[in-house]
Amino acid sequence: MYNYSDFDESFVRTRAAQFRGQVERRISGALTEDEFRPLRLMNGLYLQLHAYMLRVAIPYGTLSSAQMRQLALIADRWDKGYGHFTTRQNIQYNWPKLPDVPDMIDALADVQMHAIQTSGNTIRNVTADHFAGAAADEIEDPRPIAELIRQWSTDHPEFQFLPRKFKIGVTGSPNDRAVVKAHDIGLRAVRGGSGQIGYEVIVGGGLGRTPMIGQVIRPFVKKEDLLPYLEAIVSVYNLWGRRDNKYKARIKITVFENGMEAFRDAVEERFRAIRPEFTGIDQVLLKEIEAAFAPPAFRNAPEDGFEAARAKDPVFRSWTDTSLAAHRAPGYAIVTVSLKAHGATPGDASSAQMRLLADLAEKYGHGELRISHEQNVVLPHVHKSDLPALHAALKTEGLATANIGLVSDIIACPGMDYCALATARSIPVAQEIATHFKAIGLEEEIGQLKIKISGCINACGHHHVGHIGILGLDRAGVENYQITLGGDATEKAEIGDKVGPGFAYDQVVPAIERLLRAYLDIRADRAETFIETFRRLGPEPFKAALYPAEAERDAA
Repeated sequence: MYNYSDFDESFVRTRAAQFRGQVERRISGALTEDEFRPLRLMNGLYLQLHAYMLRVAIPYGTLSSAQMRQLALIADRWDKGYGHFTTRQNIQYNWPKLPDVPDMIDALADVQMHAIQTSGNTIRNVTADHFAGAAADEIEDPRPIAELIRQWSTDHPEFQFLPRKFKIGVTGSPNDRAVVKAHDIGLRAVRGGSGQIGYEVIVGGGLGRTPMIGQVIRPFVKKEDLLPYLEAIVSVYNLWGRRDNKYKARIKITVFENGMEAFRDAVEERFRAIRPEFTGIDQVLLKEIEAAFAPPAFRNAPEDGFEAARAKDPVFRSWTDTSLAAHRAPGYAIVTVSLKAHGATPGDASSAQMRLLADLAEKYGHGELRISHEQNVVLPHVHKSDLPALHAALKTEGLATANIGLVSDIIACPGMDYCALATARSIPVAQEIATHFKAIGLEEEIGQLKIKISGCINACGHHHVGHIGILGLDRAGVENYQITLGGDATEKAEIGDKVGPGFAYDQVVPAIERLLRAYLDIRADRAETFIETFRRLGPEPFKAALYPAEAERDAA
C-alpha cells in the first residue's frame, strides 16, 4: 500500500490546520454560513437534513487495518458509533458536531487519511476495481495509476473550480467492476499490439438526470502519456463546459453538445501543446508508487480443511458460493463481506464491525481491506485454509450474510433519511425488499441480480445501471417510485429503460415480486440470469407482470 511522503504529510496537516481556523471563525460568527459553505465543502463537510455530514476519502477503495480501526474510533468518539460506505468508496459520518470536525480531520491525518476534494466542483475521490491487485482476470493492478491521478489532481491549481464535479474511475481488468463507463473519465487497462500495457480512455459517462454511457476518446494511451492526456481532457472541459446551467455543466453534456469528434480534436491539440511540459518526472513518481503496491508475500500452503468444511457445513458452503471470487495466487480467494444483512441499512458498518474487519484483515488478509462501490467490504487476500475460521469470526458481528450478488445485496443512497437533496426514501425500500424475499424463500432461486435504488434524480444509488433500477421521486407531495429494467454496470454498460408509470411506496415490493416471479416462469433454465432473460425476451413480459391490469385490457 502507498504511504504518505513528507510532502503528503505536510500538505494534509496544513489543510487540517487551515480548516480548524475556518471552523473557529464560523463558530465565533466571524464567518457567515454563506462565507463558510465553500470552505467546508472543500474539506468534505456537508450540511444535511438533520446535521452536518463529513465525507472521508478512501482513495481507490483501499484501507489498511490501522486505518479501519481509526474509522471505528472516529465513529465512536465523534459520531453515533457507525459509518456509511458509499458508491464512491468513501465513508460518511452523518452526525458530527461542527466543533468536533477539526479533531476528526486531525484523527484522519494520524493514519494518512483526509476529506479533501470529496465535495465541490473539482476532481473527486478516484475509484478503482475493488478486487485490484488480487483478481485472477487482471491485466495489471490499477491502483498505482489511481494514486498517481490522486496526487496530480489534489489541489491542482487549474482544476479547483471546474464547471461541475468530476469523477474518474480505473479498472485493470477486462471485466469491469469499477463502472468506468459511467464516469466523467473512465480508464481501462489494455494491451497494445506489442504487448505493452496502456489505457483505453473513455469520456462523457455519468448518471443523474441525464444518464449517458461514456465513449472511447482514445483506444490506447501509453502510460507515459496518460497524465498529460488526462490534463488535456480536463483542461478542454474547463474551458468548454457550461457554467450558465449546473444541470448541463457535466462533461457528458459538453461532449454531447459539441460532438465527440470536435471534443477529441480539441483534446488532441491541447495534448500536443502540453506534452513537452511533462518531462518524465511523473513516470519516476509512478515507479515509486508501483513499488509501494508490490503484492504481499503469499503463502504456499495446502488448502487444509476448506473443502471438508464446505462438505460438512451447508451454511459455510452457501457463504463461499456467494462471497468468494477467483484470486491470482494459488490457494487464495477474494472475500467480499456483505454489509447488507437482511433488514440492515446498505453500506452501514458499526464501529464493532469495523474493528472486527480490521482484526480479521490483519490476521488473515495481509492487513488490507477494500471498500467496493457496491457498499460492501472486501478482504482481497485470504488463504482458503483460513476461510472457515474467518467465516466463524464474521458471524459474531452479523457479517456472514451469504447474499453477495443476490436480491438483498442492494445499492441504495441515503435518501430522505439523511440527504437534503432527496425526494423519496431509499433505505426503507431496500430493507423491505431484502426481508421480503428472504421471508418468501425466493432469494437463492432468483440468483444473480443487481437492484439499485436512488432517492432522487441525482442517482447516487446508480439506479440507471441496475438490472432493476428504482428511482424515488416526489409527485405532488407523495413518494412515487419509477422502475427501470435492463441496466448494466459492467463492461457491457447500458442505461436501463423506464417501463411505465411509477408506484406508490407500499406498491414497490409487490411490484418487484410480480416482476421476479414472472422471470422465474419465463427463464430458459435455472442458469439463465435475470439480465440474460431480459435481453433474450425484451421488456414486454416484464411490463405485463408489473402492470397486470393494463396487460388484461390489451389482451381483451
